[in-house]
Amino acid sequence: MSEKILVVDDEAGMREFLQIMLEKMGFEVVASPSGEDAINRLENSHFDLIICDLKLPKIGGMEVLRKSKEINPEVPVIMITAFGSPESAVEAMKLGAYDYITKPFKLDEIQLVINKALEKARLLEENIQLRKELKTKYGFDQLVGLSEPMRRIYQLIRQIAPTNSNILISGESGTGKELVAKAIHYNSPRRSHPFLVVNCASIPETLLESELFGHTKGAFTGAYQARRGMFELAHKGTIFLDEIAEMPLSLQAKLLRVIEEKSFRRLGGEEEIRVDVRIITATNRDLEKEVEEGRFREDLYYRLNVIRIHLPPLRERKEDIPILARHFLEKYRRALNKQIKKISQEAEEILLRYHWPGNVRELENTIERAVSLETGEVILPESLPEKIRSSSQEFIPSSWVQLPEEGINLEKALEEIEKKLLKEALIRTKGNKTKAAKLLGISFRSFRYRLAKLGLEQNFGREKS
Repeated sequence: MSEKILVVDDEAGMREFLQIMLEKMGFEVVASPSGEDAINRLENSHFDLIICDLKLPKIGGMEVLRKSKEINPEVPVIMITAFGSPESAVEAMKLGAYDYITKPFKLDEIQLVINKALEKARLLEENIQLRKELKTKYGFDQLVGLSEPMRRIYQLIRQIAPTNSNILISGESGTGKELVAKAIHYNSPRRSHPFLVVNCASIPETLLESELFGHTKGAFTGAYQARRGMFELAHKGTIFLDEIAEMPLSLQAKLLRVIEEKSFRRLGGEEEIRVDVRIITATNRDLEKEVEEGRFREDLYYRLNVIRIHLPPLRERKEDIPILARHFLEKYRRALNKQIKKISQEAEEILLRYHWPGNVRELENTIERAVSLETGEVILPESLPEKIRSSSQEFIPSSWVQLPEEGINLEKALEEIEKKLLKEALIRTKGNKTKAAKLLGISFRSFRYRLAKLGLEQNFGREKS
């Protein structure tokens, strides 16, 4: 469905010009000759964008702008006038206008403003939809796992979500850092305001400052109009800066100022813009090392690292693999309309033996692939990737026995391997210690002794039959 735009202008020629231009752009257009007529239409219909002349007889453009913001504050309003002044532009922007354009304007200029305004409207609409899905999509439902490390993370999220403290989430790629950030936001008092994501590694350095802080008209070649950045759009909400270690030092200084002063200037601007934004950052790099080597500001590191959440790799919480696998099976079974009911025991054992360098993201991709390929009602080993099947045939995964250059503590390393094997045996036998002992080729008494020695008995409780 094409977006619907209301054009308000008392000059018939301008109304006709804008209507023809907008219809050629593919929009549905309603033309209104007066403020009274425009307000009546606003009260009775929904519009995705309003283009309104400032000077109108009786009820002026400012009043139409006020009324529009009362009826639906999310709908962007572009003000146009032949009698522009700095005062009227400032007043219009204070009342919530998206932009202010002076006649005569260039065709490509107004088209660019219109497209940007609608892009912003779509972004806000997406946030509204996200708010409606809080309980089912962005509570704790997407953080799957019952292992002790995950239970500690759930408890920490509950404790810190109501605060305004900045949070640094660390962990390997694919461990679910963005899901944790969303869970914090959507369980906080800021839940009804935007949650915006900026991946510092995916935006070129030359564009990142504008993306974060916006720019003024003419700030650089191609800046045909002022643009608000993510910090401005996230006002009263949360901004999630992923891959923060990739942010250049020049921008780190500006980010530090935003944290300390709660204000910033747009690129090319002089006006101080105040914002109330909670900052959550994430990295898969060692930020302390980045600080030591001069690639990350020490003062910024301490301001971001008020509360630290570290997400363990999947290989360190293997008891969550069956739960996660079943969760993704249900997700993609529904999405792909498949009649698959379960994962075979053989396939599940292969999943448990694999070391998952890509973590939860790799596991999700594996299950999605298996659901797509499987023609029966059960996921069989044949539907799993060859590298996962072949890797699972190793007696001990090679990643367990790699010798680092600086050497290791052999006793401690052997203890860790023993822990992994004991835990995996219990997971595969669903907590049955008699069967787990048999799987490892040791007596039940020896198995119980090893659990107690390594401090694992309390994690797995009583014997299951």
